[in-house]
Amino acid sequence: MFEQKNTILFDLDGTLIDSVPDLALAINAMLQELGAEPFEEATIRGWVGNGSAMLVRRALAGNREAEPAPDEELFARAHARFLEHYSRVLAQATRAYPGVGETLAELKRRGYTMAIVTNKPGQFVAPILERLDLAEYFDLSVGGEDLPVKKPDPAPLLHACQRLGCGKEVAVMVGDSSNDILAAQRAGIDSIGVSYGYNYDTPIEALAPDATVERFDELLKILR
Repeated sequence: MFEQKNTILFDLDGTLIDSVPDLALAINAMLQELGAEPFEEATIRGWVGNGSAMLVRRALAGNREAEPAPDEELFARAHARFLEHYSRVLAQATRAYPGVGETLAELKRRGYTMAIVTNKPGQFVAPILERLDLAEYFDLSVGGEDLPVKKPDPAPLLHACQRLGCGKEVAVMVGDSSNDILAAQRAGIDSIGVSYGYNYDTPIEALAPDATVERFDELLKILR
């Protein structure tokens, strides 16, 4: 199935990196500024994946459904403070998952074109990749604010293919959550799910990706 692929689109958080420790630091700093109680990192881990605005809404509501919705003035102030706090702790505790650097280097050596397609605000992507020594492997990054819609809408994936000058039939999406797999399916792009990321306690296999890996370096066996 993957023999004709030459372009790999990667999700970032939960796929290449575990960013929850720093996201939790920023969320809790924002909440404490507002006079609200902080949350355990494990709780915040279950809220990551739909972009910074949704993460903040979930934190203000204290649940993944983000209900009740916060006052919009409060949300705007909270979101701005979260972004400010997060910009100060980027890659402080964030780490690449085991095997990511070595696997990306080998995929690059094999001639794959690689891009990031993430719901994370684009302003944070390049600094994180630089600090984790991963930037050299990617030809393009599409962030969560680059288009009017985010994954699971297919538009970010199709936009990446257009920017890279490749047809969707030669691309594959690698991600850890329903946002990634559904976006790929809606775009008509094959997908590989990683089982270790942030998918709201739902096994990635339940979303029927075209393949699943438990470790990042297993991609080298699938992508030949």
